[in-house]
Amino acid sequence: MPVITIIGCRMFEDEIMHLLENDPEIGKVLVVENEDCGGIMRKMAEAGIAHTALPIEGIPEKAAGKDKSLTLIVYMLELALHAIPENLKKTVYSKVELMAPRSDGVLLFYGLCGNVLGKIEEDFKALDCRVSILKEENGEIVDDCIGAVLGGRGRYLEVLKSCRGVGTFFLTPMWAVNWREMIRTAGLSQNPDDIKMSKFVFDYAGYKRVARVNTGLAYEKDFDVRVKEFSTLFEFEITDLEGTLQLVENCYAKTKASVFDA
Repeated sequence: MPVITIIGCRMFEDEIMHLLENDPEIGKVLVVENEDCGGIMRKMAEAGIAHTALPIEGIPEKAAGKDKSLTLIVYMLELALHAIPENLKKTVYSKVELMAPRSDGVLLFYGLCGNVLGKIEEDFKALDCRVSILKEENGEIVDDCIGAVLGGRGRYLEVLKSCRGVGTFFLTPMWAVNWREMIRTAGLSQNPDDIKMSKFVFDYAGYKRVARVNTGLAYEKDFDVRVKEFSTLFEFEITDLEGTLQLVENCYAKTKASVFDA
Protein backbone atom coordinates (compact mmCIF):
# COMPACT_ATOMS: atom_id res chain seq x y z
CA MET A 1 0.00 0.00 0.00
CA PRO A 2 1.71 3.21 -1.15
CA VAL A 3 1.90 5.99 1.42
CA ILE A 4 2.22 9.73 0.81
CA THR A 5 2.69 12.20 3.65
CA ILE A 6 1.73 15.82 3.22
CA ILE A 7 3.53 18.09 5.67
CA GLY A 8 2.03 21.52 5.43
CA CYS A 9 1.56 24.95 6.89
CA ARG A 10 -2.00 25.50 8.10
CA MET A 11 -2.35 28.21 5.45
CA PHE A 12 -2.67 25.36 2.92
CA GLU A 13 -5.56 23.61 4.68
CA ASP A 14 -8.02 24.36 1.89
CA GLU A 15 -5.73 23.28 -0.94
CA ILE A 16 -5.00 20.00 0.86
CA MET A 17 -8.74 19.51 1.38
CA HIS A 18 -9.26 20.00 -2.36
CA LEU A 19 -6.85 17.14 -3.09
CA LEU A 20 -8.50 14.88 -0.51
CA GLU A 21 -11.95 15.48 -1.98
CA ASN A 22 -10.91 14.95 -5.58
CA ASP A 23 -8.61 11.92 -5.53
CA PRO A 24 -10.63 8.68 -5.78
CA GLU A 25 -7.44 6.62 -5.40
CA ILE A 26 -7.07 7.58 -1.73
CA GLY A 27 -8.12 4.57 0.33
CA LYS A 28 -7.21 5.79 3.80
CA VAL A 29 -6.57 9.18 5.39
CA LEU A 30 -4.52 9.48 8.57
CA VAL A 31 -4.06 12.76 10.42
CA VAL A 32 -1.13 13.30 12.77
CA GLU A 33 -2.74 14.43 15.99
CA ASN A 34 -1.36 17.73 17.27
CA GLU A 35 -2.51 21.22 18.23
CA ASP A 36 -2.77 22.27 14.56
CA CYS A 37 -4.92 19.52 13.07
CA GLY A 38 -8.28 20.76 14.36
CA GLY A 39 -9.08 23.01 11.40
CA ILE A 40 -8.51 20.46 8.68
CA MET A 41 -10.23 17.70 10.65
CA ARG A 42 -13.31 19.91 11.01
CA LYS A 43 -13.32 20.45 7.24
CA MET A 44 -12.89 16.71 6.61
CA ALA A 45 -15.86 15.98 8.85
CA GLU A 46 -17.99 18.62 7.09
CA ALA A 47 -17.04 17.17 3.71
CA GLY A 48 -17.73 13.59 4.82
CA ILE A 49 -14.12 12.45 4.39
CA ALA A 50 -13.41 9.44 6.61
CA HIS A 51 -10.16 9.87 8.52
CA THR A 52 -8.34 8.64 11.59
CA ALA A 53 -6.36 10.90 13.91
CA LEU A 54 -3.35 9.27 15.55
CA PRO A 55 -0.47 10.53 17.66
CA ILE A 56 2.81 10.41 15.79
CA GLU A 57 3.81 7.24 17.69
CA GLY A 58 0.69 5.54 16.33
CA ILE A 59 1.52 6.16 12.67
CA PRO A 60 2.96 2.86 11.39
CA GLU A 61 6.07 2.53 9.27
CA LYS A 62 5.34 1.74 5.65
CA ALA A 63 4.81 -1.90 4.78
CA ALA A 64 4.93 -3.72 1.47
CA GLY A 65 1.69 -5.21 0.23
CA LYS A 66 -0.49 -5.90 -2.78
CA ASP A 67 -3.08 -3.28 -1.89
CA LYS A 68 -2.80 -0.52 -4.50
CA SER A 69 -5.02 2.00 -2.74
CA LEU A 70 -3.22 5.05 -1.47
CA THR A 71 -2.80 5.99 2.17
CA LEU A 72 -2.48 9.73 2.67
CA ILE A 73 -1.01 11.06 5.92
CA VAL A 74 -1.70 14.72 6.72
CA TYR A 75 0.66 16.52 9.11
CA MET A 76 -0.27 20.15 9.71
CA LEU A 77 2.22 22.58 11.30
CA GLU A 78 1.65 25.83 13.16
CA LEU A 79 1.51 29.25 11.52
CA ALA A 80 3.86 30.80 14.09
CA LEU A 81 6.86 28.90 12.70
CA HIS A 82 7.29 31.67 10.13
CA ALA A 83 8.26 34.14 12.86
CA ILE A 84 11.81 32.76 12.98
CA PRO A 85 12.96 31.26 9.66
CA GLU A 86 15.60 29.04 11.25
CA ASN A 87 12.98 27.53 13.56
CA LEU A 88 10.80 26.87 10.52
CA LYS A 89 13.66 25.08 8.78
CA LYS A 90 14.58 23.06 11.86
CA THR A 91 10.99 21.98 12.44
CA VAL A 92 10.19 21.06 8.84
CA TYR A 93 13.44 19.11 8.47
CA SER A 94 12.76 17.23 11.71
CA LYS A 95 9.25 16.30 10.55
CA VAL A 96 10.59 15.01 7.23
CA GLU A 97 13.07 12.82 9.10
CA LEU A 98 10.24 11.58 11.29
CA MET A 99 7.85 10.76 8.46
CA ALA A 100 10.26 9.38 5.84
CA PRO A 101 10.34 5.84 7.35
CA ARG A 102 6.54 5.90 7.32
CA SER A 103 6.19 7.13 3.73
CA ASP A 104 6.99 6.36 0.12
CA GLY A 105 6.82 10.05 -0.69
CA VAL A 106 6.67 13.32 1.26
CA LEU A 107 5.17 16.46 -0.28
CA LEU A 108 5.82 19.73 1.54
CA PHE A 109 3.15 22.41 1.35
CA TYR A 110 5.61 25.24 1.80
CA GLY A 111 7.45 27.68 -0.40
CA LEU A 112 10.89 29.23 0.00
CA CYS A 113 9.59 31.00 3.14
CA GLY A 114 12.56 33.28 3.74
CA ASN A 115 14.74 31.03 1.55
CA VAL A 116 15.32 28.48 4.32
CA LEU A 117 13.70 25.56 2.45
CA GLY A 118 15.36 26.10 -0.92
CA LYS A 119 17.65 23.05 -0.65
CA ILE A 120 15.38 20.64 1.16
CA GLU A 121 14.94 18.25 -1.78
CA GLU A 122 18.70 18.07 -2.29
CA ASP A 123 19.35 17.63 1.42
CA PHE A 124 17.07 14.59 1.56
CA LYS A 125 17.86 13.03 -1.82
CA ALA A 126 19.64 10.07 -0.16
CA LEU A 127 16.46 8.99 1.64
CA ASP A 128 14.54 5.93 0.51
CA CYS A 129 11.56 8.25 0.19
CA ARG A 130 11.12 11.01 -2.35
CA VAL A 131 10.86 14.45 -0.70
CA SER A 132 9.23 17.19 -2.79
CA ILE A 133 8.23 20.80 -2.21
CA LEU A 134 5.75 22.95 -4.13
CA LYS A 135 7.41 23.92 -7.41
CA GLU A 136 6.57 25.45 -10.74
CA GLU A 137 6.88 23.57 -14.02
CA ASN A 138 10.32 25.15 -14.58
CA GLY A 139 11.55 23.60 -11.34
CA GLU A 140 11.57 26.79 -9.26
CA ILE A 141 10.21 26.53 -5.73
CA VAL A 142 7.23 28.82 -5.14
CA ASP A 143 7.84 31.87 -2.99
CA ASP A 144 5.03 31.36 -0.50
CA CYS A 145 1.38 30.36 -0.10
CA ILE A 146 0.17 33.36 -2.10
CA GLY A 147 2.52 32.63 -4.99
CA ALA A 148 1.36 29.01 -4.99
CA VAL A 149 -2.31 29.86 -5.55
CA LEU A 150 -1.56 32.64 -8.03
CA GLY A 151 0.17 30.03 -10.18
CA GLY A 152 3.83 30.84 -9.60
CA ARG A 153 6.41 33.60 -9.64
CA GLY A 154 5.60 34.96 -13.10
CA ARG A 155 1.95 35.60 -12.27
CA TYR A 156 2.92 36.86 -8.80
CA LEU A 157 5.26 39.48 -10.30
CA GLU A 158 2.62 40.38 -12.88
CA VAL A 159 0.12 41.08 -10.12
CA LEU A 160 2.63 43.08 -8.08
CA LYS A 161 3.49 45.21 -11.12
CA SER A 162 -0.20 45.82 -11.76
CA CYS A 163 -0.45 47.32 -8.27
CA ARG A 164 1.73 50.20 -9.59
CA GLY A 165 3.50 50.82 -6.32
CA VAL A 166 0.35 50.72 -4.19
CA GLY A 167 0.91 48.50 -1.16
CA THR A 168 -1.42 45.51 -1.46
CA PHE A 169 -2.15 42.94 1.23
CA PHE A 170 -3.17 39.54 -0.18
CA LEU A 171 -5.90 37.49 1.49
CA THR A 172 -6.71 33.91 0.60
CA PRO A 173 -9.58 32.35 2.60
CA MET A 174 -7.16 31.01 5.22
CA TRP A 175 -5.30 34.33 5.39
CA ALA A 176 -8.62 36.13 5.87
CA VAL A 177 -9.47 33.94 8.86
CA ASN A 178 -5.98 34.06 10.40
CA TRP A 179 -4.71 37.55 9.51
CA ARG A 180 -4.33 38.64 13.13
CA GLU A 181 -2.04 35.72 13.94
CA MET A 182 -0.09 36.15 10.72
CA ILE A 183 0.64 39.88 11.07
CA ARG A 184 1.90 39.18 14.57
CA THR A 185 4.04 36.34 13.24
CA ALA A 186 5.37 38.59 10.47
CA GLY A 187 6.35 41.19 13.05
CA LEU A 188 3.98 43.84 11.70
CA SER A 189 2.24 44.21 15.05
CA GLN A 190 2.78 42.69 18.46
CA ASN A 191 -0.89 43.21 19.23
CA PRO A 192 -3.04 42.91 16.09
CA ASP A 193 -6.14 43.58 18.20
CA ASP A 194 -4.79 47.09 18.65
CA ILE A 195 -6.27 48.23 15.34
CA LYS A 196 -5.01 51.79 15.72
CA MET A 197 -1.39 50.64 15.99
CA SER A 198 -1.78 48.02 13.23
CA LYS A 199 -3.29 50.67 10.97
CA PHE A 200 -0.35 52.98 11.71
CA VAL A 201 2.07 50.21 10.68
CA PHE A 202 0.13 49.48 7.49
CA ASP A 203 -0.01 53.18 6.61
CA TYR A 204 3.71 53.58 7.28
CA ALA A 205 4.44 50.59 5.02
CA GLY A 206 2.32 52.08 2.25
CA TYR A 207 -0.54 49.56 2.23
CA LYS A 208 -3.73 50.95 0.71
CA ARG A 209 -5.41 47.94 -0.85
CA VAL A 210 -6.42 44.37 0.00
CA ALA A 211 -6.50 41.73 -2.73
CA ARG A 212 -9.17 39.05 -2.31
CA VAL A 213 -7.63 35.94 -3.88
CA ASN A 214 -10.49 33.75 -5.08
CA THR A 215 -9.19 30.19 -5.08
CA GLY A 216 -12.57 28.67 -5.92
CA LEU A 217 -12.57 26.82 -2.59
CA ALA A 218 -15.36 27.38 -0.08
CA TYR A 219 -14.18 25.53 3.02
CA GLU A 220 -14.04 28.84 4.90
CA LYS A 221 -17.66 29.95 4.69
CA ASP A 222 -17.24 33.61 5.67
CA PHE A 223 -14.34 34.56 3.39
CA ASP A 224 -16.07 37.59 1.88
CA VAL A 225 -17.23 38.82 5.29
CA ARG A 226 -13.70 38.58 6.68
CA VAL A 227 -12.22 40.45 3.71
CA LYS A 228 -14.79 43.22 4.05
CA GLU A 229 -14.12 43.44 7.79
CA PHE A 230 -10.38 43.73 7.11
CA SER A 231 -10.88 46.40 4.46
CA THR A 232 -13.15 48.39 6.77
CA LEU A 233 -10.81 48.22 9.75
CA PHE A 234 -7.85 49.51 7.74
CA GLU A 235 -9.71 51.61 5.18
CA PHE A 236 -8.39 49.53 2.29
CA GLU A 237 -9.86 49.32 -1.18
CA ILE A 238 -10.77 45.73 -2.19
CA THR A 239 -9.53 44.31 -5.46
CA ASP A 240 -10.25 40.80 -6.73
CA LEU A 241 -7.74 38.30 -8.06
CA GLU A 242 -8.43 34.89 -9.54
CA GLY A 243 -6.37 32.11 -8.05
CA THR A 244 -5.58 28.72 -9.53
CA LEU A 245 -5.08 25.25 -8.07
CA GLN A 246 -3.13 23.96 -11.06
CA LEU A 247 0.31 24.26 -9.46
CA VAL A 248 -0.80 22.40 -6.33
CA GLU A 249 -2.55 19.71 -8.37
CA ASN A 250 0.50 19.23 -10.60
CA CYS A 251 2.88 18.84 -7.66
CA TYR A 252 0.58 16.30 -6.02
CA ALA A 253 0.20 14.37 -9.29
CA LYS A 254 3.98 14.17 -9.69
CA THR A 255 4.44 12.89 -6.14
CA LYS A 256 1.74 10.28 -6.72
CA ALA A 257 3.28 9.19 -9.99
CA SER A 258 6.72 8.77 -8.40
CA VAL A 259 5.25 6.67 -5.60
CA PHE A 260 3.20 4.40 -7.84
CA ASP A 261 6.02 4.01 -10.37
CA ALA A 262 8.37 2.93 -7.59
